[in-house]
Amino acid sequence: MGNSMSETKPSSKPSSLGEEIVARIDQLATISESPEHLARIFLTDEHRKAADLILSWMREAGMSAHLDAIGNVCGRYEGERPGLPALMLGSHYDTVRDAGRWDGPLGVITAIACVADLNRRGRRLPFAIEIVGFADEEGVRFASTLLGSRAVAGTFDESVLNTRDRAGTSMRDALIQFGLDPDHIGKAARARRELLGYVELHIEQGPVLEEKALPVGVVTAISGATRLAASLTGVAGHAGTVPMKLRRDALAGAAECIVAIEQFCRSDEQGLVGTVGYVNAMPGATNVIPGKVSFTMDIRSQNDMHRKRAVADIVRQIEAIAKRRDLALQIDVTHENRSVPCAPWLKSQIAEAVAAEGYAAFELPSGAGHDGMAMVDVADIGMIFVRCRGGISHNPAEHVELADADTGARVLLRFVENFRPHGLVNS
Repeated sequence: MGNSMSETKPSSKPSSLGEEIVARIDQLATISESPEHLARIFLTDEHRKAADLILSWMREAGMSAHLDAIGNVCGRYEGERPGLPALMLGSHYDTVRDAGRWDGPLGVITAIACVADLNRRGRRLPFAIEIVGFADEEGVRFASTLLGSRAVAGTFDESVLNTRDRAGTSMRDALIQFGLDPDHIGKAARARRELLGYVELHIEQGPVLEEKALPVGVVTAISGATRLAASLTGVAGHAGTVPMKLRRDALAGAAECIVAIEQFCRSDEQGLVGTVGYVNAMPGATNVIPGKVSFTMDIRSQNDMHRKRAVADIVRQIEAIAKRRDLALQIDVTHENRSVPCAPWLKSQIAEAVAAEGYAAFELPSGAGHDGMAMVDVADIGMIFVRCRGGISHNPAEHVELADADTGARVLLRFVENFRPHGLVNS
């Protein structure tokens, strides 16, 4: 599979697939806790309305459809005979707060549009197609991500049912209020023998495809991430009376650490990315030398060993800065996710579909997390990225052009119609 680039083909009138997808994206976006901003949070009234709408679309497309015990919207389009193993497609239908409308729903709605096209033509395949709209990928309400896909993968941790939201409602009670039975979540789990693979179409959430002038891309892996919390403690003092050479300024030390992290990651040639997204300086007064600063680090790579070595190198640099500046240092790892590679055999078939639509099969990793991180425990995974304007996501300005939505749908449909299960790839 090559990494060559090609220019986007001249735009033409989009097909009905793209028009249908955009219309439904817009319709789903009207279901929100507020008309001023899009927010569709797990197990809320808006979440239920969205689930019911997606269920209706699945049934219109010729699928049997139901809501499982965690709130996933599940549809099945039978193959040439009932009961065949299934190729699973999907994404999530929950959102962050003040969200864009494309993150998650594009994958669900595009998959439904593809099945509807097959159904209109009376086309049945030698395998079933299942579509899942995962109930909670973002983790906004209960601070626990991938709940829907973990349930399907059989890795749902039932201890999170006792987690409470900001209003004090437990997840267990919220599920019951939603009309679901939390004691049946285990029934959502699928066996590996039932699934031929899991493929997700998603907006890129980054600027690479736009920079390459390509509407779609082939995802190589979902990057692993290490998050750390650091604090530097010096001595607070009067801004006018402590000479510069005698200061133990925690904020100046943190600033040096932040620049060191940026320089380290910018010099990396394997796609490492690092972010300091939160800084808190104490006591936070204009005329006081900061005595303590806390900051976070988020380090990501599609190669776990490379990421772990990078984190160790960054920590050593921070330790050296703290020692030289006579600052006390505390660093804790707060979160660690493995990287998840996309299966080569699925990547290859996705690339074939992209090339057949006239575009270069450009490969790129996903720096953001996706439901495939959970689904890999029950099936091989693949991903298709669709270009989004400016690489903007988790933002009301998030946008996908109709022509790109149409291209993504045509690539996914071509992939599905030509899909060869793993054991038959080389036959």
